[in-house]
Amino acid sequence: MENLKKTPLYNIYKEYGGKIIEFGGWAMPVQFEGIIFEHEAVRCAAGLFDVSHMGEVEIKGTEAFEFVQNLVTNDVEVLKDNQILYTLMCYPDGGVVDDLLVYKFSEEHFYLVINAGNVEKDFQWMVTNKCLYDVEITNNSDSVAELAIQGPKAQEILQKITDIDLEEVKFFYFKEDVLIDGIKCLISRTGYTGEDGFEIYTSIEEIEKLWHKLLIIGEKEGLKPAGLGSRDTLRFEACLPLYGNELSQDITPLEAGLGFFVKLQKHNFIGKEALLKQKEEGLKRKLVGFEMKDRGIPRHGYEVLAKGEKIGVVTTGYLSPTLKKNIGLALIDSKYSEIGTEIEIVIRNKSLRAEVISKKFYKKNYNK
Repeated sequence: MENLKKTPLYNIYKEYGGKIIEFGGWAMPVQFEGIIFEHEAVRCAAGLFDVSHMGEVEIKGTEAFEFVQNLVTNDVEVLKDNQILYTLMCYPDGGVVDDLLVYKFSEEHFYLVINAGNVEKDFQWMVTNKCLYDVEITNNSDSVAELAIQGPKAQEILQKITDIDLEEVKFFYFKEDVLIDGIKCLISRTGYTGEDGFEIYTSIEEIEKLWHKLLIIGEKEGLKPAGLGSRDTLRFEACLPLYGNELSQDITPLEAGLGFFVKLQKHNFIGKEALLKQKEEGLKRKLVGFEMKDRGIPRHGYEVLAKGEKIGVVTTGYLSPTLKKNIGLALIDSKYSEIGTEIEIVIRNKSLRAEVISKKFYKKNYNK
């Protein structure tokens, strides 16, 4: 663990029973009281995650809008000030550099939140593609700390120590200079769990105080510290992609089923020609959901077969804590992607039966 990066909360993980693992070059808690326990806390009450390992890059300048619009696949033009957009950055061949959130302060000021393991790569990609755009690109990742409070009671808990009415912060909007227990923060109604909740950005000096305070004032409502393990099972049930699993340099957004976030009608963006060609020619691979029919838990990297021949690979698989079923996501030959198609997953050298199903494993409806 000595050579791994550490968040400002690293030294207090053990106070809460944190089990530390390596993740993307970081020493992070995989769990505190247990993955399933934390998963259920988020689904039923609320969980608090340290996500300070995420990266933050600020884009400022007279051509900030034009630069970001060319950099990402989604249409930044639809954003209002203080609104957020989910999108992707692609290589010229259509493979994914990263998926990210774009926060718009103004036409000349944007904030890009990127994946922890990709910070240096992403930052260099932005700098390389700056070209003649009149922008300043700043990597703020080392000076920003972040918490995520997620679950049906997240707003109730956070409201106790927040100086604004959280009802005013709508889904995928943000507000800056919010005081939480007297600490200046930027908050957004976003998350990675399929539940309602908030992500809180503040200074590395203040994050420990905020972590302790939230767990104290949220104890009665059932707020629990949560680690990377439940974060993964939660995002998987909600069919939210993970870079390195459902997305990579070798997997396009269209293959991953994220075509909604690729606006091919835009004037231009990096990777547009390749993605347009892929759509016109038809996808050879597709990401599908599947449910095991035989007994066995699918895992990332397991082979997928049809009639004894390899047709793809499992990207994520679990015994779903919420659904109590062995389910997974797999990138497979498009010929076998129809719902109801029988496939096989190779688990411990045995081919076990599975069936292609809808990827909508779990969907929570809330309107804010």
